Amino acid sequence: MRFAPLAQAFSDVDLTSVRLVATDMDGTLTTEGKFTPALLQAFEQLTAAGIQVLLVTGRSAGWGSGLAHYLPIWGAIAENGGLFYAGEPRVETLLVPLVDTAQHRQRLAEMFQHLQTTFPNLRESDDNRFRVTDWTFDVQGLAIAELEQLERLCQSASWGFTYSTVQCHLKLRSQDKAAGLLDVLQQHFPDYTAAHIVTVGDSPNDESLFDAKRFPFSVGVANVLDYRDRLAHQPAYVTNAAAGEGFRELAQLLCRAGKREKLT
Repeated sequence: MRFAPLAQAFSDVDLTSVRLVATDMDGTLTTEGKFTPALLQAFEQLTAAGIQVLLVTGRSAGWGSGLAHYLPIWGAIAENGGLFYAGEPRVETLLVPLVDTAQHRQRLAEMFQHLQTTFPNLRESDDNRFRVTDWTFDVQGLAIAELEQLERLCQSASWGFTYSTVQCHLKLRSQDKAAGLLDVLQQHFPDYTAAHIVTVGDSPNDESLFDAKRFPFSVGVANVLDYRDRLAHQPAYVTNAAAGEGFRELAQLLCRAGKREKLT
C-alpha cells in the first residue's frame, strides 16, 4: 500500500471540519521519550483553533489519570481502550466489561506466567502495578517471530495481545483503542461524525485507529513506516517528520486550515 503524504490531505479532506485529534502518545507525541515545549505549544494552538486533543494511549491507568489532569488536553483513554479520564471534571470511566477487577488481574498474571514458560526472559513492565484492565511486559529484545508466537499463544488462550514501541500488552480480545474511542465519542460527542475526527499513531497497537471504515482520516507519524509490513490497517496519510515533530506537522496543517477558513 502506498502511503499518501500528509500535505495531500489539503485536497482530499475538509480539514476545517476537524474538531478532535485522537492521538497515541509514545513515539507519536514524544521525542526521544519526552514531551517538548514545542509539543505543548501545539496543544495550545489546537485548542485555540477549536480542536480538542484526546490521548489514546497504551499507558497505565495511573499515567492516564495524571496526563489528563496536567496536560492542556481534553482527556485521556488509557490501557489501549480500557479506561477513560476526563480532564475536567476528573472522572474515571471503565470502558471494558469487567465485574471483578481483582479477579481479572489475577487471570492476567496467570497468563503472563504461562507465557514465561515459553519465554522465561519476559520482564514485567515497571508501570504494570498501576494497571487495571491489562498486563504489560517489556518489548525490548523480542524479535518479530517471537512477537507473532506470543500473539498466537494469547489467542489460543482467548486473550488479546498487542505491542508498541515500549511494551507488550495482554488484554481482553475485544479491547482496543478504536473500541474505547468509539465508546467515548458516543458518550461525550454523539453529534460528531467521521469528518470531525483525525486519529494519529505510530505502531501496531494503534492499528485499530487506522481502520478506514471507522476513521477515514488517519495519520501516521513517519516512524510508522517501520511497521508497514505488520499493519493490516494502515494510516491514510503519513507525516514527513517522525514522532513529536510529525504530530506538530499535523497540528500546524489543521491550524493553518482554520485560519484560511476565517479569511474566506
